[in-house]
Amino acid sequence: MKPRVNKRLSAQAMAFVLAGGRGSRLKELTDRRAKPAVYFGGKQRIIDFALSNALNSGIRKMAIATQYKAHSLIRHVQRGWSFFRAERNEYLDVLPASQRMDEVNWYRGTADAVAQNIDIIDSYNVQYVVILAGDHIYKMDYEIMLQQHVDTGADVTIGCLTVPREEASAFGVMAVDGQMRITDFLEKPADPPGIPGDEAHALASMGIYVFDWTFLRDLLMRDVVDSNSSHDFGNDLIPAIVRGGKAIAHRFADSCVTTGIEDEPYWRDVGTLDAYWQANIDLTEFVPKLDLYDRDWPIWTYAEIVPPAKFIHDEDGRRGQAISSLVSGDCIVSGSEVRNSLLFTGCRAHSFSVLEHVVALPRVDIGRKAELRNCVIDSGVMIPEGLIVGHDPEEDARWFRRSEGGVVLVTQEMLDRRARGM
Repeated sequence: MKPRVNKRLSAQAMAFVLAGGRGSRLKELTDRRAKPAVYFGGKQRIIDFALSNALNSGIRKMAIATQYKAHSLIRHVQRGWSFFRAERNEYLDVLPASQRMDEVNWYRGTADAVAQNIDIIDSYNVQYVVILAGDHIYKMDYEIMLQQHVDTGADVTIGCLTVPREEASAFGVMAVDGQMRITDFLEKPADPPGIPGDEAHALASMGIYVFDWTFLRDLLMRDVVDSNSSHDFGNDLIPAIVRGGKAIAHRFADSCVTTGIEDEPYWRDVGTLDAYWQANIDLTEFVPKLDLYDRDWPIWTYAEIVPPAKFIHDEDGRRGQAISSLVSGDCIVSGSEVRNSLLFTGCRAHSFSVLEHVVALPRVDIGRKAELRNCVIDSGVMIPEGLIVGHDPEEDARWFRRSEGGVVLVTQEMLDRRARGM
């Protein structure tokens, strides 16, 4: 009798998540944490989206490569993702850059982060490797992408966004033929190539790659000893495969997970203050562009044991209320008005304060009579009584970080400098 073969490709795959980047465009939000560890959506961290996509797709073997200020990220993974069981052939390994190959080099690039852990991937005994960035917000079924990879016999399958051509210059762009085979890879081209049959749009790389492990392993071994390589997927390995192998584009729209309320496939790089603020505020809309309430495709995370949110006081001018807002557990809205805002776990908004379009990270304490608008408040910040933010651009820029789009970032260090008059 022949042994049963599991036909689901995700059971034969592992997810390798690249989570070592700082994300410097988020400014002070990444002074203490890597970009994938930044909070998002009221409870989650950014990396939870890539990990949840893998888990929901059926992948039970994962590795996370970390580098920049990884403690917050590692602690989150230990607390929220420790349910994998080796006896069920499930693994989630955190792989900090640890000078594994010599005493000089940390991770030199995205491909090198994988190459330095070849022995660990070998031990997983997998057939396919899904390379993921740990710093994007989206819901995607990787099983569909894996199936396309196998059906087409590709050397690499690359996840691609369909974007208007005039916006594609900000991305790495794929030129494809009628069978979605990639004929050229162009980094931020001035005149992006259109899609055959849809010249108004272009295909932009998502930084998601599917490989057969044996193929990728050989490629990495050659790249390690190439002194002319920057050891990066986008700069070196992918262009080489496009020139000499078979690279296939996978449309994100074909595997994007939706609940039916979304009007278009949702993917966001929340790498700037403006993009980060907007993506969080988008969740407060009546019909959000991203549905976090989908029980069929949950975004898993570390769930703290906290009491429910609480709203107190009910008198004119001092009524605890939140309109078109997300309010997490252990928040107390005490005689405060909260509109179109997102409060993470453990926030306090005291009497007579007003919040409009505010993203308050965990355990922010907002003093009485504060008026906050269009701002991001870092975790643990104590907003002093009567502080006004988001009304006077010049005053905001004097003490805080003000983005090009007018979003104000407030950290405790900024408030301390303001208190000293420095």
